Amino acid sequence: MPREKVVRIWDEREVVYSPKRWRYLWEKREKALKIMERLSQFDPYLYGSVARGDVRQDSDIDIFIPVRVPSYLIELALEGLVRRRKIVMATPWHLIKGVIKIDEETTVTFPLIEPTDRELEFYRWGGTVELWGAKTRERVPGVNKKLILIIPTEKGHIEREVVGREREIAKILGVSVDIITERIHVLTRRDRIGRTGIYINEEVPDWMTFEKALKVIADRDPNVRRKVRERGGI
Repeated sequence: MPREKVVRIWDEREVVYSPKRWRYLWEKREKALKIMERLSQFDPYLYGSVARGDVRQDSDIDIFIPVRVPSYLIELALEGLVRRRKIVMATPWHLIKGVIKIDEETTVTFPLIEPTDRELEFYRWGGTVELWGAKTRERVPGVNKKLILIIPTEKGHIEREVVGREREIAKILGVSVDIITERIHVLTRRDRIGRTGIYINEEVPDWMTFEKALKVIADRDPNVRRKVRERGGI
């Protein structure tokens, strides 16, 4: 999928969805709901465009578990669906996460160390729907990768620019202004210099648990080892 660039819009604009776009949304929601029901004991979130509603045919279905639990419990709940397993850490300062690929468009992510409030705010920034909201077709506001706030409407959504409206956006999303300014900095910098890669992005062998794989990484990487010691995880 081509990387989305930050765009500038003036004031706001309304987008009305076509019948095809509504169909894409509800098909992806139905698929997400089935997975979230399997994970219900872990209070999963659906986040991103499928939570907001501004999907395309190629939009990913992203599910996040907001608490640290033994990975084998998550894999048991997803028995028969797990296709690929990875450990991901965006930078040495970011959350260490387990990633389970269900298929090419569907991913379940969960923390391998205790997440901070700021790290959980990242998901609310993009828009999150809990299991009940997924069942009732709730749609929520959130910010896309172009730094545009998406506000759902009955006909589609309204778009507002984020830059210059940080306090307003923070209030709408229920997050701190700090996460707004951080994301603006990260995404505008990415546009200027391009994506710089992911610090840790490693496949977990079928025969190894996520926790064991994290220990192997921590044994060789002092940044990971320090993070694990600070917040647990093995």
